[in-house]
Amino acid sequence: MFPRNPARIFRSRWSALLWAAGILFFAVTTIGFGDKETATVENATGITDATGAAVSNADLAVIANLIGG
Repeated sequence: MFPRNPARIFRSRWSALLWAAGILFFAVTTIGFGDKETATVENATGITDATGAAVSNADLAVIANLIGG
């Protein structure tokens, strides 16, 4: 990813752009873009907590409030 002398990358705009494009390409191919839709509790079936009780949106809101999210 990084050459021995990183300052050489930025001597030319084109080499810097190609280097940045390579980094972005690597990130997208290894991680991907992700899902198009967000999963919610209503459309997920069978989600339970550690005790076996069903998880609701109210439970998730309490946890989000607890951790500050």
